Formats: sequence, C-alpha cells, structure tokens
Amino acid sequence: MMRVEQIRGGVVESSHTVHAAVVDREGRLVARAGDPDLVTFWRSAAKPFQAVPLVTDGVVERFKISTAELALCCASHSSEPEQVVLVRDLLAKIGCSERDLLCGAHPPLSERVAQDYATRGVRLTAVYSNCSGKHAGMLALARHHGWPTEFYTRPEHPVQQRLLSEMAEWSGVERARIGTATDGCGVVCYAMPLRNMALAYARLGSGEWGVVRDGASRRDGANRRVPLPTPHAVVLEVMLRHPELIAGEGRPCTDMMRAHPGRVVVKVGAEGVYCGLLTQEGHGVALKVEDGHTVAAALAMAAVLAELGLRPQPPALVSHSTVNTRGETVGELRVNGGLQK
Repeated sequence: MMRVEQIRGGVVESSHTVHAAVVDREGRLVARAGDPDLVTFWRSAAKPFQAVPLVTDGVVERFKISTAELALCCASHSSEPEQVVLVRDLLAKIGCSERDLLCGAHPPLSERVAQDYATRGVRLTAVYSNCSGKHAGMLALARHHGWPTEFYTRPEHPVQQRLLSEMAEWSGVERARIGTATDGCGVVCYAMPLRNMALAYARLGSGEWGVVRDGASRRDGANRRVPLPTPHAVVLEVMLRHPELIAGEGRPCTDMMRAHPGRVVVKVGAEGVYCGLLTQEGHGVALKVEDGHTVAAALAMAAVLAELGLRPQPPALVSHSTVNTRGETVGELRVNGGLQK
C-alpha cells in the first residue's frame, strides 16, 4: 500500500491513501497501488487529449497556432505574465477576446504570482484562469468548424460532444460509459477508471507515424495520403518542449519534467489526481490521492516516477516540510510504501 503521511514529532498525524495504475500501450497493468480500477474524475489531467482535435481537425494549421500556444491548451498554467500574453495572442488569432472566455477568474495557482498580483493590484479576469488556454482551444475548435462560440461549455454543445468522443477513443471506455459532470472551470469533466486514464497517456507516447486521410484538406496534399507525425505526437512534442508552460516556475509538473528532459510528461488534475507518460518505456501513469490532498498527490507522483526509474526527483518533491506560524519546521509530509509490480 502507498500512503503519504503527515509526520510530526515522530508520530504519524494523518495519512493520505494513494491509488495508482501503471500500464503499457496495450493496456497491460505493469504496476499498481491500491485500486487501479478506482473510478474518479480525470479533471485537468485530461487536457492533453482535449487539445488533440486542434491538430486532427486542422485548427492548428488554419490559425497558425504556435507550439507555445498549443502547449498552453494542455496546461494548468500559473497565470504568469508571459502565459497570459500567449493566451491573449491565441484568442486574437481566432477572432475572439477575453469576453468570450467562460472559465471565470481565480487567484493564480502559483503563490508567488498570486502575491505579486495582489501587491500590484492586478485585476484578475478570465484570461488569468489556469484553464484559459484550454478554453481558448475550445473556442478555436468552434471557430474552425463554424459552431457557435456562445455557450461552448454546455454538455450539448458540439465542442463538448466532439471532446467526449475523443476521450472515449483515447481511454478505451465506451462513450456512453464515461461519467460526466461540470469541472471547476465550467466545462465537462470525465469520470473513468484510473487504468483507462493511464492507458490514454501510454497511447500518447505510441510514437507511430500516420497519414493524412483521403479527402483531408491540407495545402501540401489535399485528397492524397501524405506521411506525417501522428497528431498526438505533435501534442506530446509541445508538452515536452515547453514544461514551463504546462504549469510554471516552482510548480511540480514543470519541476518533474525539467528534472528529466524529454523522458516524462506530467499533468496535474484537481482533487488529488496526477497522470504522466514515461516516453522511452511507453508506460502511462494515473494516480489519485483518495482524500484529494493536492501536495500529497505531487509527492506521490514523484515517488511513483522515481520507483519507475526516473531518479532523482526534485528534493522539494521527496518530502514537504510542515512549517508553523513562526517559520519553524515542525514536521514533514512523506511517502510511505510503494508500487506492487
């Protein structure tokens, strides 16, 4: 069993149970912790797959979306100034503005950025949401297909229906069997077993080469078959190229990817969810901290990656110090136990 334990004075004060699944590209279970078939919501860890239609449907090519902008569509960003500028640039390319975003506003996920903005009195609008890149991508998908941009977050909207089909394709869960609800940013989120989330990430690293389908619209080869990297390879490439955009400075996703460049993609989800891909092994990882503890989930993901061979992990993700109101270290949060293989 794997737990993340809060230790104070040598006593385990509380613990956070971890469920995890590690699978290969065929869906075979390579390792596990707790219940690999636990059904939970994928939350923001689904973002890379919500971005794939931007490539498959020709949106990236039509609007000349940059690698950085596409990376932000996959991101839970920190609302850093450079990240916000990129989202605004993407909105401008598709003929939209911040007024079209339906993700709402919230304080930045980065404490450093949040404090800076509060000190300077920055007015936080929807573009500062960690999900603004994803929402801009959804607006781009709507623009491309001629669908209305109004109410694009509603489950019945063509954008959300298109993305639900994409989730089924990647996860191997029948569309009708995917649980749906409303995410924190107002769009549809998806419930499925951890094993299937891990399978989607394993497939993201398949590294296969595809072809343009007959009849596809492409300047260099309409109506003929042309070798090109598979769309998911493009999404994987932009995430690997831009770890600083997938989260931000000092955030666990960025730190874990920077610790092993090109070897891993890591993506956080809310309520204790983390997913990842080991690119060389082709293994997908999905975990859930049962009680939704955010810091415990980051520690658990780093521990899982270390156990799977990605060592060392950033020191700040090996344990997390507990500090009291006087700035004294009085305990720590640390992983106990590991994977069953």
